[in-house]
Amino acid sequence: MKKAKLLISSILLMASSVAFQSCSSDDNDSWDMYRPTALVTVCPTSDGGFIMQLDNNTTLYPTNMDKSPYGSKEVRALVNYDEDNLEKSDRKDVHVNWIDSIRTKFPEIYIDETSNDKFGNDPVEIVNDWVTVAEDGYLTMRLRALWGNNSKPHSFHLVSGKNPEDPFELELRHNNNGDIGNNLGDILIAFNLNELPRNGSDNVKLKIHWKSFQGDKSHEFDLALRHITIDDIKDILPASMIK
Repeated sequence: MKKAKLLISSILLMASSVAFQSCSSDDNDSWDMYRPTALVTVCPTSDGGFIMQLDNNTTLYPTNMDKSPYGSKEVRALVNYDEDNLEKSDRKDVHVNWIDSIRTKFPEIYIDETSNDKFGNDPVEIVNDWVTVAEDGYLTMRLRALWGNNSKPHSFHLVSGKNPEDPFELELRHNNNGDIGNNLGDILIAFNLNELPRNGSDNVKLKIHWKSFQGDKSHEFDLALRHITIDDIKDILPASMIK
């Protein structure tokens, strides 16, 4: 969580500092190096390398990095890159300038009311932002919550079981773990939904419920789960949860 908070803060700080500089082409080029080009899934491969899934159809192949900085873990990440060629294709060779992982988790199962202590019921807001997106079997979100000053980590959970008939109807839960305050702050978090039970289709309707500052809310996303093929199973290592 701390990493995600620092990431957002750093981006905003860089944006404000650039605003006071002149708008020359050199300044614009410099700013382009700081802001993320895309949100991707970093997928390690069996040969020790990695690929980056840009969306449901486009795959990026890094030409200047042999190994993933995250080892065998599959994570969502912000990346800044330059395309080595500008041809329109589902496969793109790219030069990675920088990459920064996002906290990546799996959904959890609601067992009974004793789970409430773990999941919490503190308000949280899903921010309408370009990084709030459902793709490649992941739900990535920019979340906004109130933070205190005692540096206690907050926890965010995506909980299944709200609708036993639909595993893709989930509840976003926030536990501030006693860190009560009035400081608004944003974090980035991603949830891997590719292992939820499928109904025979890779395209699902994802419904998220959450307790916002204005009361209960819900929203539906169109989500394309990752299509698993024999080649995928052979080449891609299983996803791992960052703890």
